[in-house]
Order: sequence, then C-alpha cells, then structure tokens
Amino acid sequence: MIERLSCTVMPYAWGSRTVIAELQGRPAPTAQPEAELWMGAHPVAPSRVVREGAAPRPLPDVLAEAPERLLGAESVRAFGPRLPFLLKVLAADQPLSLQAHPTAAQAKAGFEDEERRGVPLAAPHRNYKDPSHKPELLCALTPFEALCGFRPAKDTVALFEALGVPALEAALAPLRASPDARGLAGTFEALMRASADRRAPMVEGTLTAARAHVAAGGRFRNECAMALDLAELYPGDIGIVSALLLELVHLAPGEAIYLGAGNLHAYLRGAGVEIMASSDNVLRGGLTPKHVDVEELLRVLDFQQGKAAKVLPRAIDAHERTYDTEAREFRLSVLTVDGTFARQAEGPEIVLVTEGTVALAPQGAPEVRLGRGEVAFVSADAGQVRYSGQGVAYRAGAVLG
Repeated sequence: MIERLSCTVMPYAWGSRTVIAELQGRPAPTAQPEAELWMGAHPVAPSRVVREGAAPRPLPDVLAEAPERLLGAESVRAFGPRLPFLLKVLAADQPLSLQAHPTAAQAKAGFEDEERRGVPLAAPHRNYKDPSHKPELLCALTPFEALCGFRPAKDTVALFEALGVPALEAALAPLRASPDARGLAGTFEALMRASADRRAPMVEGTLTAARAHVAAGGRFRNECAMALDLAELYPGDIGIVSALLLELVHLAPGEAIYLGAGNLHAYLRGAGVEIMASSDNVLRGGLTPKHVDVEELLRVLDFQQGKAAKVLPRAIDAHERTYDTEAREFRLSVLTVDGTFARQAEGPEIVLVTEGTVALAPQGAPEVRLGRGEVAFVSADAGQVRYSGQGVAYRAGAVLG
C-alpha cells in the first residue's frame, strides 16, 4: 500500500516561522515558530494515515495490525515490529542546544534506570524518553551552519592562545598539557563543572576577547562571531565558551553530515531533511532553557571521535542519489523525478516531496499524487513502485539485507 500521511509540526522556540509553512503551502509567517516536521511512528508525535472517507489513524496503530506485511519480515527480524527510523524537516532560525546522543547500550541502561526510579516519561528532567540510540543524518535544503564534533586539539589551543583570557587558564591546563582527546576531555569537564562564581568571568572574558578578535579580523573571527551570537540568546551560559571547542561546519544545499553516538553538536541555523533512528534521546549541556544534565552528558561523550565528516550523495543512477552512513536503522536518498521510472520497495519507506509534483503507483493499485510538502508511507509489500511527474523527493527507509 501507499498511504498519505498527516504529520505533526513541533513548535520549538528555535524554529522558523516560514520554512515549513512555505513547504506545505500554508500562509507565512506563522504565529509561532515551527521547528520540526515529524514523519514516522515515534510515540511522541506519530504521523497519521489519511484515507478518504475515514478518520485519520495513527501510523503505529496501522502498522500493528499487520507488521510483517507492512514493515516486511526482514525489518521485523532486525528491528522488531516498529518503524525503525524517523524522518524530519528541521528549520532553525536560532541555535539548538549543545547536545549529544547515547549509544544503544547507554540508551537502554538509562531508560531502564529512569523507569525503575519512577521518573515520569513526560517529566522535564527525564533524560531517556525511549530505550533506543539516535544516530542521525542531516541533509541541507538551504545553506546550513552547525557545530559538530571537537576541532583538532592543536587548533583549539591556537584559538584560546589568540584570545588570551586569564580566567580560562586553569580550565585550559589539561588541553595545553595534552593536546589530544584526553586533554579535550579534561578542559571540557573543567568548563562544564565550573562553579557559578567562576563561570561569569570565564564567559565575560571570552566575549571581550572575542569582540576584539572579530574587530581585528583574526584567524578565528568566524568562531568568535558565533560565540557573540550565542551570548545574545543565552547570556552567561558556559556553553558559549564550550562551543569554541567544536568545529564550525558550513553545508551547501545537498551536502550532509552524519552524527554518531557521543558526538557533541549544536545546529545553528538553516533548513534540512533529517533522518535518525526512531528515538528522542537527547543529553543537553547548555544553550537551552530545557533540562541540562552535565554529568550524564559527560558520560556519553566521545572525545576521540573528532569533527563530523560531510557526507556527499553517491549516484545510484540518473534518478537517485543516496547518502551512505554506518547506521542500519535508516537510509536516505534524493530522487530527481523527470518522467517515469520504477523502484523496488525495500522494507518500509517514507517519501517526502520538496519540489514539484510526484506520483507514486504500486503494482496493481491506483497512483498517489504528492505535491510539495506532502508525505506518503510505502509498505514493504508495495513491490515495484512507479515514480512519475516532475519534482524532487526524499526517500527514507532502513538498511536491509
């Protein structure tokens, strides 16, 4: 089957008032920020199956009726009777929190611990909303800026040498003594565990030096300008200083980044299509009004990982380009539709049209026409699906076989 989906828009404060509304053909700007469009079966905001003449039904309920037929026996064996991925459109007008995601083992242990302790699932101080890990890939739709992973230690030493902030000397000692992952860990921990009375001079000294560095056109002026922008939104937050340990990444439309477990990051601005294992587990370290758990964040961080590498699409043929990652729960490709071609449904899939109009027709069934911003679920038993029309679509699925 191919089913139209109605999907939830998440109104987080950092979201755009134009991007998602314009994608869906709604009036813009919107009354409140719209940060993420969720497409999938995650219990926090499941998509709904829309059938003519019937009330919309949550996608998890539909899948539960025939998991092996709709998800495919191979997907059920690998991931259980659930959709293993979550697709999103992310639209950031302001920076997201400084954050990282746990490994599968850490997520399972953390979830079970909070369940044992009776922490309500909806509690604002809850860290683990589900027992799953959350590797993710973000593909830029517009120019996109992000902080992703730790910059090479020698470059970070050079940055702080250029700033010369006396209040940071003690925190920087581990990195200067050992310009590697061990030193990065020591300096990051010293910053994040600093007492409130020590944080103020650290932040203020860094901002004063950053202003001077930008004015002088110094080597790290872009990183310093970023810190000054963060300070406007989160005055006094030690995350302003910690963010200077991270790599500043610029993505052009069509470029992507893959973030594995333990990668410290913060998306800054831009719009993109994001896919991840179906999880909402986030450990935050700052730059947010939401719950921050420094000790749990430190436990999951991987200081050896370094910066996130860009992922460029690999051409499958003239119609499809795919973004290769190590994740098994998801795969993402972009389809350029100009005419007609066929694709074999490989387990459960979700298709999002971002430009033009694309029709999907499974074997022996009527076609489903999707306009810009519209979404469909393709079941594992759809067989050969014929794509036709003119447009661009993102095809999400799992890695099977």
